[in-house]
Amino acid sequence: MTDLEQWLIVIPVLLFSVVVHECAHGLAAERAGDPTARLLGRITLNPMSHIDPVGSILVPILLLASNSTIFFAWAKPVPVNPRNFNEPRRDDIIVSIAGPISNILLAVTFTVLLAIVVKVVPLDSSFWRSPYFEVFHYGIWINLILAFFNLIPIPPLDGSHILENLLPYEAARKYAAIRPYGFMILLAALYFNLLTVFFLPARVIYRGLMMFVQAVAM
Repeated sequence: MTDLEQWLIVIPVLLFSVVVHECAHGLAAERAGDPTARLLGRITLNPMSHIDPVGSILVPILLLASNSTIFFAWAKPVPVNPRNFNEPRRDDIIVSIAGPISNILLAVTFTVLLAIVVKVVPLDSSFWRSPYFEVFHYGIWINLILAFFNLIPIPPLDGSHILENLLPYEAARKYAAIRPYGFMILLAALYFNLLTVFFLPARVIYRGLMMFVQAVAM
């Protein structure tokens, strides 16, 4: 597969996945009593409502240009007002984890669709090296990476909201103090390759899902 073909597959899959991720946050917030995202028109699959110039465009391009095997991105965060939540701490956890869960569900969906294709459509060995397979491959892999990347407990990622709400009040207050520096901490951790352990579950689950597809194909 050429670099151009890879870009034409990865970018749309990545953008679609981060848009679904943000919509999941908005829907979960709405269920918890906060209509802010709905009122601001952010519960939509239109990517133009979610694109962040750095996280949705620059970062994916840099990752592709560097031949990285790890692809992630982020969109503009869906606005949420925790004061509208029925149970603020509990609901903030639910809203935060809704994004990663949506990515895991997307990975499973791509897996099921791939399994159906290899079971129903007559295919030869060239399929596994074709752009058609790569759509499913990246649909699974990117969504697993997005799920576990966002669970990293460094602000502003979803994992930081989850951890902050699970900590006792005083510990949560001290933890929240790093929030202004979270983005720089995250960039430094990525640059020095300190987050590899967080991507191990994605690799393990990906192998398991592909073993399932291969078993179906036999």
